[in-house]
Amino acid sequence: MSLFPEIEGARPHQAARLAPKLRALADQGLYFGTSSWKYEGWLGSIYNEGRYRTRGRHSKKKFDDLCLAEYAETFPTVCGDFAFYQFPSADYWARLFEATPPGFLFGLKVPEDITVAKWPGHARYGTKAGERNEHFLDPGTFEQHFARLLRPYHARLGPLIFEFGTFNKATFPNPGDFYGALDTFLAALPEGFRYAVEIRNYEFLTPDYLDLLRSRNVAHVFNAWTRMPGLEDQSQLPDAYSAEFTVVRALLKKGRDYEAAVKAFEPYRAIQEPNESAREGMVRIVTEARKKRIEAFVFVNNRLEGNAPGTIEAVVDRMEIDE
Repeated sequence: MSLFPEIEGARPHQAARLAPKLRALADQGLYFGTSSWKYEGWLGSIYNEGRYRTRGRHSKKKFDDLCLAEYAETFPTVCGDFAFYQFPSADYWARLFEATPPGFLFGLKVPEDITVAKWPGHARYGTKAGERNEHFLDPGTFEQHFARLLRPYHARLGPLIFEFGTFNKATFPNPGDFYGALDTFLAALPEGFRYAVEIRNYEFLTPDYLDLLRSRNVAHVFNAWTRMPGLEDQSQLPDAYSAEFTVVRALLKKGRDYEAAVKAFEPYRAIQEPNESAREGMVRIVTEARKKRIEAFVFVNNRLEGNAPGTIEAVVDRMEIDE
């Protein structure tokens, strides 16, 4: 039964096109979703504007509170970028998982409290800005404040993603220093979750790094990022499929920084700059995952081309889908 019987059948056209294609791929273990979901620029394409009106006007609060449920009518998964900036409470997790159906999977970025070696000098970090992070690569902090609260929702989880920003030489003088610290950390993580690692130092993407991930059954995150090799190049690394599943995060065009992408593409209503290389890379990675019979999670950001649902539609339309 629809939660919105008064507008039943008024599904936006793009959502109506995408939903059966993504459902068919998810049935094969190939999950496509976006990075976050609260984008008012998707009203009229993914979201039905009528659902979020109060007294005849659009309600941002209503949209923010309710749009995840409608998102899950089209997409089988989403990457929860929000978790990078906080340790969510038990009540928050309960509300989040209750908002979506049982088969919907959340990929989650692990809080930066675990992955940042030194706090950036931004004002939002307050007195700890520029200071060393005492919880960097601390498995105890991860277990106590993150993993423990997620255990009740184990069946609803896709990958837990450790996103590491670009490290300078003062933190890790050479790649081997990073590998050693990472291996110690991964070895101490609690069992029962799917872990993935995203690096942004291109010099760290070596056979030794991929061998390390494989030894721990941890996925390399194929990431489109300003200073990383493109997805098409990463897709051709045979050892990069390092776990029993794989993860893609299509974030930015190579050479473009985040702030420039936001300025160019907000409010993300439509594709403005098709990225053929990134699209081809996604197709190759998912095709390889299908051959290897492993699950794939593909998360697309608005900042790649201007509109993540449009990018996903363009990619899946290039694939053979067994419906």
